[in-house]
Amino acid sequence: MESKRQQKYSKLIQKELGEIFQRESRPLVGNAMVTVTRVLMSPDLGVAKINLSFLLANKEELFDKINAHKSEIRKHLGKRIGKSVRIVPELVFYPDDSSAYAQHMDKIIGDLDIPDAPEEDDED
Repeated sequence: MESKRQQKYSKLIQKELGEIFQRESRPLVGNAMVTVTRVLMSPDLGVAKINLSFLLANKEELFDKINAHKSEIRKHLGKRIGKSVRIVPELVFYPDDSSAYAQHMDKIIGDLDIPDAPEEDDED
């Protein structure tokens, strides 16, 4: 269970990273849409675990590119939140597979062969 402080920092970092990926990291991500779906902070606020979702891109290639430039992204984050935090956290990126999992579950549920319920006769 995250503390209020961890939740506050998570929301701040999620908002700022979203703006960084939209504006300042255009050369890095190109036309791809990168969404920060979730941020989890460590109890000491030194590490941020960030889930990223991608649209319009080769996910593995873009994810590797973002991981290779995470120090640059952290620098942009530090410029934005440096006045309000004591330590700019280390960034650990994870791909968010929740949409692929949801599509997989929809397919499984759609492929189920569920027979119709027998009709019940009301005898009065």
